[in-house]
Amino acid sequence: MLRDGHAGNLRNSTRPEDTVAKASDKTITTTQVADPESTTAGKGRPTPSRREREQANVRPLVAKGKEAQKAQRARLAEQRDRARIGLANGEEKFLPVRDKGPQRRFIRDYVDARYSVGEAMIPLMVLVIFMSLVNVTAVQAATLFVLWGFFIVAIVDCLVAGHLVTKKLTAKFGADAVQKGNRWYAAMRCMQLKPMRLPKPQVKRREFPVL
Repeated sequence: MLRDGHAGNLRNSTRPEDTVAKASDKTITTTQVADPESTTAGKGRPTPSRREREQANVRPLVAKGKEAQKAQRARLAEQRDRARIGLANGEEKFLPVRDKGPQRRFIRDYVDARYSVGEAMIPLMVLVIFMSLVNVTAVQAATLFVLWGFFIVAIVDCLVAGHLVTKKLTAKFGADAVQKGNRWYAAMRCMQLKPMRLPKPQVKRREFPVL
């Protein structure tokens, strides 16, 4: 009886070394299952980690950003050129509010078709600058006399042009429909050289608009 009991105790007893070995086996198995990134995937190549996969999906955004900026600058430059050409040609959608409308177009065509005294203002001013360099009192006095005389004649010519334009606009569009500021608009265009006017003239000399 004692032998049987003693043998049973020996069979049921567990050695510390066996317990440590079993715990180690469980730890290794658990680590292998919980860390799939450390396993190998075919042909001995290690499975890429999450960080490696994220880095592989990164795209070079700097190059695309520069290309987009370059394309945008080219597009904006093209739009500015188109607007500049449209303004010069008198296209309605490219004109500022001051120049829009059939009445303002009529004024431009009428002023561009006539000869205005004010067109000579810029050439005359250049001449006055050169004449002022002459250190002769009589020449300087004559220059001032011519300059003031020119201004008086140019103002009278602008007043006449504004009156004629208003009269023609009233006959064409009606007195109630005539815009304000037409006289001033006509006067400002009369004081500019024809090649420097903007929008550019669309008619030749003596080609007055039809009522």
